Amino acid sequence: MSVYPLELDITSVNVSSQAAKRLRIFNAVMGVLHLASGSAMVALSNDFTLPVSTFALNGPPGTPLSQGVTNPVFDVPLGIATALFLFLSAFFHFLIASPWGFPRYVDELSKGRNRFRWIEYSLSSTLMIVLISLVLGISDIAALIGLGIANVSMILFGWLMEMSNNGLMHGKFGRSSRGERPWWTPFWFGCIAGVGPWLAAAVYLIVNVGVEGGEGPPGFVYGIIVSLFVFFNSFAINQWLQYKRMGRWQNYLTGERAYIVLSLIAKSLLAWQVFANVLVG
Repeated sequence: MSVYPLELDITSVNVSSQAAKRLRIFNAVMGVLHLASGSAMVALSNDFTLPVSTFALNGPPGTPLSQGVTNPVFDVPLGIATALFLFLSAFFHFLIASPWGFPRYVDELSKGRNRFRWIEYSLSSTLMIVLISLVLGISDIAALIGLGIANVSMILFGWLMEMSNNGLMHGKFGRSSRGERPWWTPFWFGCIAGVGPWLAAAVYLIVNVGVEGGEGPPGFVYGIIVSLFVFFNSFAINQWLQYKRMGRWQNYLTGERAYIVLSLIAKSLLAWQVFANVLVG
């Protein structure tokens, strides 16, 4: 039976000064690497853009006259937008390592949460899901807004998962020292919200391939989409391991270090695979 903990602001994780110092250095190094990677993208960028558009009806919906036209709204410079994804990550790593952010970061960790992370993810991962959608040809501005909001909802459910379970970081095997289990509802609701953009992308590809004259993308593109999906959702797996208290994840700080590593590896692979379209284009 799930328990919703009422204490939402209690210290539950021991963050030693040595562990805190290592995490500060770790964040600073990751910030430098993200900044360097994003700067390389800016240097390699060209004028390749992807359009954002609307669809205007020429008559009443459902009639032959309703075959409307696509109107361009603006173009997104893919190289710069992808670099921005990495620059956002660099900014938040530097913010955490800063004199202002570091004490607050340690206080967050001691309570089994990190709101810096969820604010950054709500911005950077939403930008990435929009860019992936554009690469797949989803250009309608209303669709992009909907996909972006769905992704923000997923991130906010992750935030809620930490905030509502921050008193359960003692004990082993998915229970607190008082025998309480984590409240999993936010996690599963986040999974439902997060599958939306990927389901839209899959349906878009399948339907377009079935259209007369639609050949679809080359085979390797499907491999890229699968790898993007895996990298994108590796963050959710890390949170699941944290609250299942699997192996080393019994220590909350193991999950925090894993988030930082994923921030470099998964985000870099995501970004460079999307950026490859700039060079091809």
